[in-house]
Amino acid sequence: MRLQLGYVPLCDAAPLIVAHELGFARTEGLELDLTAEPSWATLRDRLALGHLDGAHMLAPLALASRLGLSGPPSELIVPMQLSVNGNAITLARSLWDAMAPECEEPAEIARAFAHVAEERRAAGRPLTLGTVHPFSCHSYQLRLFAEAGGLDPAAFRTVVVPPQYTVETLARGLVDGFCAGAPWNDVAAAAGHGRIAVLGSALAPDAPEKVLAVSERLDGTILPLVRAVARAGRWCADPQNRGELINRLARRPYLDLDPTIIARTFADGSADSPVAGAGPTFGAAIQEARPADAGWLLAQMQAARQIADRTALEDAIQTIYRPDLYRAATAEL
Repeated sequence: MRLQLGYVPLCDAAPLIVAHELGFARTEGLELDLTAEPSWATLRDRLALGHLDGAHMLAPLALASRLGLSGPPSELIVPMQLSVNGNAITLARSLWDAMAPECEEPAEIARAFAHVAEERRAAGRPLTLGTVHPFSCHSYQLRLFAEAGGLDPAAFRTVVVPPQYTVETLARGLVDGFCAGAPWNDVAAAAGHGRIAVLGSALAPDAPEKVLAVSERLDGTILPLVRAVARAGRWCADPQNRGELINRLARRPYLDLDPTIIARTFADGSADSPVAGAGPTFGAAIQEARPADAGWLLAQMQAARQIADRTALEDAIQTIYRPDLYRAATAEL
């Protein structure tokens, strides 16, 4: 059976890419047509309207789509998680120089950012930071970063920028920084446009990042798809496969980048990146779609004032997050 799956060009789309590239899907009798989508909003709409059968998707956006909080009505479900971690906040070099933090500790960096942000707001020139979508852990991590420095998040503006355009937007001075997933923070740092200030995993360790979202209408095809993607995700998690994974992600159909840039994403730190925190994480330990993670996401939505009361939505989690499907698909792996 042939399936149309969407993704946004990011390192954590790796399980879908590997499922296709290395034949894990074909072993399950599936042919995957992968399409790179220009934005999360486009991916959300194409999945909701039936143009895609499934997608690599922001975990909060999957919930928001099914709950009717974002985009057209959707019947998607989440049978498995693809990744945790992988985000970072990157700031313009000029902003970093103005901050001049005394050390590399995230709390000190947050306080230095808060000081400059308050100065800029008082001068009538508030900072502008990019986020990939309002319903994203990126938006929530920007808020957590502000709060870590004692700053009201209302002190700066946020604008939506698709991840693959964050570097250009920063280079043109349209934003003072951004929060995005790998590899775009490392691309900005390597080009000299920005300084990675803090990794998202230092603000919210192991926060649910991307999920496999699929249409309920797939029915019997869901289990073989989950099995293929789960096997691919476990392959991605094996350090022995790291070199091949980097080279496959770097290819033109996917990220179309120098492999050495992508390699930085999976390194333990560099001159332009703080050591504290983790990059994108794959594998069996994180793959089950846990309702507790969905509950955490609802709490973040409430803190961001995207919903009024999360308790009214908690029952719906059971119809969206489907660990039973993941367990059934992977029982013999």
